[in-house]
Amino acid sequence: MPTNYINFNGSVVPEDQEIFSIENRGFRYGDGLFETMLYKDGDIRFLNFHVERLQKGMELIHLDDANLFDEFFIRSRSEELIRKNNMLGQQVRIRLIVFRSGGGLYSPTSNKPGFVLQVQRIEPNLRDKKVGLIVGLYSEFKKPYSDLSKIKSLNAQIYVLAGIYKKKMAFDDVLILNQEGYLCESLISNIFVYYEKVLYTPALSEGCIEGVMRRVVMDMAQDEGIEVVEAQISPEIMKRADEIFCTNAVQGVQWVMGYKQKRYFNKISRILQEKLQHWNYDVSDEQD
Repeated sequence: MPTNYINFNGSVVPEDQEIFSIENRGFRYGDGLFETMLYKDGDIRFLNFHVERLQKGMELIHLDDANLFDEFFIRSRSEELIRKNNMLGQQVRIRLIVFRSGGGLYSPTSNKPGFVLQVQRIEPNLRDKKVGLIVGLYSEFKKPYSDLSKIKSLNAQIYVLAGIYKKKMAFDDVLILNQEGYLCESLISNIFVYYEKVLYTPALSEGCIEGVMRRVVMDMAQDEGIEVVEAQISPEIMKRADEIFCTNAVQGVQWVMGYKQKRYFNKISRILQEKLQHWNYDVSDEQD
C-alpha cells in the first residue's frame, strides 16, 4: 500500500503518524470546525465560498488569524498535498480541519488555530444519478438550533447517531429534524423539496448547515426561473412533495427516489445536476 500524506500545521507527514496529544482541544472538546471541498479540473470548486464560510465560522467561535486561511493558503497547501499523494488529474475530496491550539480545560489558554489538511481520491459513482436515494427520517434525537448550528463544527454527535441509524436500517441517507420537529438537513447534505412548482429548503434559522452547495443550488435554480423559498418545513411534506434532493460540496446534487412507499420525480434535480457541471460565477470585465 502506498503511503498517504497529510499536512499537519504546515508539515507534510504520513497520515498514520501520531500527531495529537491527549491535550488536543479538537479531540477533547470538539473545539474547532472543518471544510470539505471538491478538487476538480485542476482547482477547488467554489473555493471563495468555502473560505468565506470558514473565516466567518472561525470568527464566530473566537479563533484568531482567520484571515490567514485565505484562497491562496488553501489552494497552495491542497495542491502540494495532491501532488505528494500522486492525485493530479483526479477528482479529490479535500478536508481542512481547524482547531483551537493550546491547552486549558473549558477555558482555553490560547485562541491560536492549528490545522490538519487531508486529501482523498474520489472514485466514480453514478448510482445516485441513475437510481436515486432511499431515505429515512431520523427522530431519536433532534438537532438544537442557534447561531452555532450553521457552522461545520467538530462536535458531530447528532450526525454520528444518525449515521448509526442509517446503517442499521440500510438507508442511503437519513433526514434530521430540528428541536421543534421540522426538517433540518440530511446526514451529510442540505435538503431541497420541490412542491407545487416552488423549491423549498430549510432556512438557516431552522438549524441547518450553511452549505456551499446549498448556496450554489439556490443561485442556479433562480437562474432557471425556479422560485426558491427558505422556510420552516414540516416532515409531512415528504408525503406530498414532487421531488426531494440532497446537496453537498463533494457530491453535488443527489436526487431522492423514495421515502417509505412514496416515490419522487427527478426533473428539477436532473436540470440542476447538469447545470452544475458547467456552472461558474462570471467575473465582471475590468474597466480600461
